[in-house]
Amino acid sequence: MFVALFILVIGIALILVGCRATRAGYESAPYQVVRAVGKFEVRDYPALTVVETTMTRSGKAADGSFNRLFGFITGRNEAQQKIAMTTPVFMSCNDSNRTMAFVLPAKMNATQAPQPTEDSVAVRDLPAGRFAVLQFSGGRSELHEGEALDRLKTWMAAAGLRVLSPPVYGYFDPPWTPAFLLRNEVMLRTEGGQ
Repeated sequence: MFVALFILVIGIALILVGCRATRAGYESAPYQVVRAVGKFEVRDYPALTVVETTMTRSGKAADGSFNRLFGFITGRNEAQQKIAMTTPVFMSCNDSNRTMAFVLPAKMNATQAPQPTEDSVAVRDLPAGRFAVLQFSGGRSELHEGEALDRLKTWMAAAGLRVLSPPVYGYFDPPWTPAFLLRNEVMLRTEGGQ
């Protein structure tokens, strides 16, 4: 009994360390925290260069959006150049469009990035700005995303911050990460910033 419990505890510890080490192994989109209250933050982001593709209305992985972007960074581009994976993977939507985007490494801007070979993939710059952000865990689902968005909007209203954009969701972890360890974020552009 003691041996089984010991092995279980060691196994859980290895999973926790492995998931955090995996996340720490990737460059992340840079930002500066302007204000923090618990899991809520107001951040200033510099302009970011991303590779982006449209998603189907359902936003399921089966629509091929992740594979199109992964193909681009693994050499399916005009220069056949491999580009390091970064975090987070951004997903955004408005009334007419749903997109998925990988942030390109900070040393690469839109003019330095190779051109995509697929018409459904584009490299573009996202403008700098200030965002209110809430970090949340759990598997990717409309329920989790909706609850997090509602919490962020409620906090922003109480803090006197205006919402200036549709939500952007950031996902930081590989799919094998246990749901309770996933780092997810919902972001809304607000006033101020760069």
